[in-house]
Amino acid sequence: MTTYANVLTIAIPIFFFLVLVEILYGLVSKKKYYNLMDTLSSLSSGITNLLKDLLGIGIIIISYPFIKKSISIMELNESIYLYIIAFICLDFASYWNHRLNHSINFFWNQHVIHHSSQEFNLACALRQSISNLLGYGAIFLIPAALFGVPHKVISLLAPLHLFGQFWYHTKHIGKLGFLEYIFVTPSQHRVHHAINSEYIDKNLSAIFCIWDRLFGTFQEEIEKIPCVYGTIKPVNTWNPFIINFQHLWYLIVDAWHTRKLKNKVKIWFMPTGWRPDDVKVKIKRDKIINVYNQKKYKIEYKNIHAFYAIFHFVYVNAALWMLLGGYDELGYNLKIFYSTFILTTIFGFTSIMDNYKLAFHIEILRLILGTILINNTIDFENLNFYLFNFYFMFSIFLTLTVSNYRPKENKMV
Repeated sequence: MTTYANVLTIAIPIFFFLVLVEILYGLVSKKKYYNLMDTLSSLSSGITNLLKDLLGIGIIIISYPFIKKSISIMELNESIYLYIIAFICLDFASYWNHRLNHSINFFWNQHVIHHSSQEFNLACALRQSISNLLGYGAIFLIPAALFGVPHKVISLLAPLHLFGQFWYHTKHIGKLGFLEYIFVTPSQHRVHHAINSEYIDKNLSAIFCIWDRLFGTFQEEIEKIPCVYGTIKPVNTWNPFIINFQHLWYLIVDAWHTRKLKNKVKIWFMPTGWRPDDVKVKIKRDKIINVYNQKKYKIEYKNIHAFYAIFHFVYVNAALWMLLGGYDELGYNLKIFYSTFILTTIFGFTSIMDNYKLAFHIEILRLILGTILINNTIDFENLNFYLFNFYFMFSIFLTLTVSNYRPKENKMV
């Protein structure tokens, strides 16, 4: 995990810098594709995901080393060809894992957050899941296992394969000529994120678009059909924790309320969005019928709300940097403190931005407990101690101030 933490100290600033460049380019070109709270929600989602991975949260159902040991029929020697074959196998596995997420109700829950933004920009590339707690993806690496690709090669290439998917989450780049026949491009991935009937569940490839062309899921972006982004059932929240488990909760509720035992089991394995007929009538949920009449989720804020969200987000990143930068030296208690601080802060400020009634009371309680904790139980270096004391004390004042300027209700605009 130390190596992963070190990689993140390089990757995160690069991603954030490129997001900033895209925002500035949009301002200069007068093409605004960013919304403040949507952007903070996207970036916060990425932070929760990397924290989950850093802490090793999850259950491995089947591992790649086990599959390789069981079915390998050859052993490739160390060479450039080994890495090429391994990368192609990773991309093949990514396609089928991605297709599974789009095809089955249960698996959609762990991917829905990536599609939840109603914008399309580099920030939404960082909307990654924390609900993917079951490790089964190695099953799609059977071709790599047959070739005897070493586990260390897969581990080395997997982050590079993931990072290689960042750049094409943008509306600023048009079609790229002959490259459209080889690689996944921004044009192709815009189609993938669109909810238009012509586009939905298409273009599932990660790096090479050959898989979509081979397996019948390719769709070209059509100039006369502008992409509309988001999900058919809007999540209507900025809170990444709610987004991560909202679909799963809906499945649980539907399974509980449907009368037929068959449907209680069936709902988990049916195509994404399927619901039993009886619960469709009993429990109504928002669903977009005409995508061109989509109303984006937005709450009317004042400047104090924007300052509130940015202030908390800055402290989240400061705590993340302290965690990653000193990962080797930090004791267990400090790792838990930083992780808990990051996660609860993200939950707190995004809930308040959603204007949930109880969020203000819970946030005040969190801040009071945090103040007590750092002054009585955790031994900080002086700088960190004063930084966090300031955070907790000022946040109490700020939260009480913001609570006096709450919007009257959530608005869809």
